[in-house]
Amino acid sequence: MMHGFIPPARFFPYLTWPEVEAMPNKENVVLIQPAGAIEQHGPHLPLAVDAAIATGVLGKALQALEPEVPAYALPPLYYGKSNEHWHFPGTITLSAQTLGQVLTESSESLYRAGFRKLVWMNAHGGQPQVFEIAARDLHQRYPDLTVFPLFTWRVPNAAAALIDPEELEYGIHAGDAETSLMLSLLPNQVRMDRAVREYPHGLPTDSLLSMEGALPFAWVTRDLTRSGVLGDATVATVEKGDRLLASLTEGWVRLIRDVYQFQQPQAWANPDISTPG
Repeated sequence: MMHGFIPPARFFPYLTWPEVEAMPNKENVVLIQPAGAIEQHGPHLPLAVDAAIATGVLGKALQALEPEVPAYALPPLYYGKSNEHWHFPGTITLSAQTLGQVLTESSESLYRAGFRKLVWMNAHGGQPQVFEIAARDLHQRYPDLTVFPLFTWRVPNAAAALIDPEELEYGIHAGDAETSLMLSLLPNQVRMDRAVREYPHGLPTDSLLSMEGALPFAWVTRDLTRSGVLGDATVATVEKGDRLLASLTEGWVRLIRDVYQFQQPQAWANPDISTPG
């Protein structure tokens, strides 16, 4: 079935063109583009982890969302900018330019159909900057188009209560959180007998520089890990995964409601606002 995790009634490709044309309040209908990657996730997880997480969390959120909130899932964008992983077989990557064009041109198609609220729900940590740049350029070109370049894991969730502090800092790829969540979403695709624990090697100590954060250095995955894992997958459990999924679902239900109610600030269009001086 094409819709996968997504409730059929919320799956945009199942609509007909007359249904799209006649849709009421189209400027406030929330369209959500789940996006991930096809890239290595260690010896124990499938290549589709990021796409599965984005689509799985979105599907649960749309199931829980009130019917009166008009929100639809677009077909998943499986390929992403994954060149940091391309030394590992199986990884498929787009360039930043290609990914940006796919996001831009698909969004322009939806704009022509009358939609004005578009969420990009990205679950791959290697590409938020591409989404953010493309979103701002689109809004600059189409001022009445509101684009939300969002990361799946940034809604309030239970990770801090469930995951070890060291793992929260360094377990950024195929570690405890992702493995636990995949045990909840796609348990038959997780090979726990192959799970490993490997934290990044060679990070600078007593330095302002870090792997990620405010003052990062550029890296590709093989610089930091031989297995492709950054974190401890051996401690993952389905119980943690279920709690993570429930909390992410709750966070995304709230976020979709917020997007539905959101109105783009337009100080430039309000003559009653005086210029400070």
